[in-house]
Amino acid sequence: MAKKIEIVNRKAEYEYNFLSKHEAGIMLVGSEVKSIRKGQAGLKDAYCLFDKGELYIRSMYIREYDNATFINHESRRTRKLLLRKPELKKLERRVKEKGLTIVPYRIYFSERNIVKVEVALAQGKKSYDKRESIKEKDTKRDLERMRKVKF
Repeated sequence: MAKKIEIVNRKAEYEYNFLSKHEAGIMLVGSEVKSIRKGQAGLKDAYCLFDKGELYIRSMYIREYDNATFINHESRRTRKLLLRKPELKKLERRVKEKGLTIVPYRIYFSERNIVKVEVALAQGKKSYDKRESIKEKDTKRDLERMRKVKF
């Protein structure tokens, strides 16, 4: 069995409240797909923006493929995300009206071995919200420890 490749931006979950999630395709070159298949990609500094009605992801890191020839890709180039027109229009309208943002959350391979990016329509958390999420995580961790001790 082949292992499932999934690259997740865990910091995004801490920084934002997700309102809705969308699955998007991404335009890549062959060496980028091979690097993602090896798990050599990151979403730490990545963000999405609209340009002329199309959605792009910027600053997503995909390491250069070692076995590629002189024709290799740039590690942090701008890549186009593929969504249907109605979804794009709805997302763009919500981002403009309500001050929301679109955050890339995870990269994975679909059942048909196509690279997909899960983007989330998100709203930034306040500092007290972040403290609440830390508190919830700590209590959850403590409960798990108690369960292990008691069997």
